[in-house]
Amino acid sequence: MSIILNIDTAVQSSSICLAENDKPIGAKTNLLYRESAAWLHTAIKDLLDANNFSLEQLDAIAVTEGPGSYTGLRVGMATAKGFCYALDKPLITINTLVLMAFAAKNACTGYLCPMIDARRMEVFTAIFDSYLNYVLQPTNLILNDTSFKSILEKNPMVFFGNGSVKFQNLIKHPHALFANIETDAQSMTSLSYQNFLENKYTDLAYSQPFYGKDFHSLSN
Repeated sequence: MSIILNIDTAVQSSSICLAENDKPIGAKTNLLYRESAAWLHTAIKDLLDANNFSLEQLDAIAVTEGPGSYTGLRVGMATAKGFCYALDKPLITINTLVLMAFAAKNACTGYLCPMIDARRMEVFTAIFDSYLNYVLQPTNLILNDTSFKSILEKNPMVFFGNGSVKFQNLIKHPHALFANIETDAQSMTSLSYQNFLENKYTDLAYSQPFYGKDFHSLSN
């Protein structure tokens, strides 16, 4: 049995989930995103107390590494790393776009394109096939009405995430589909447990958020 604390502060809300193996035991969410830093530590203590666990009983801590909000990513990563250092526990990091695609893969068919709003017409995005292999590596794109044109000519693709709303107003291709897929720390449990079983841990000394700083324009 493994007890894993999952932390997600990457996008629109902050959430935590305590899991036994890949099954959630309890969870908490803070919809007031800008209060993540003040909320997170108290919420973790309350979640552990409510389920009769201590920090020392954790086997690993998992956190979304980004892309996403600069402030949210720093808060989540700093919290996870701090606990791992103090408790000598392994750190598991999960790419936010991978998490979003994993949550969508059973609900959607075709290529999967999660999008995180990066303001104006920019999004953090990636494209995955149905096996979650990368078709397009995580990147930051400036959207226009010809974005993904060559891919859409050959493959249906589902767009989702808070960045997909502005793309829906641009694209009229029949292969461009849109879905409402929500993720939080509870969505992390299968991925974090899989990484735990395979000993896929992140080096504490070198771990840092993935901000997705490079900007690109995809026109075909």
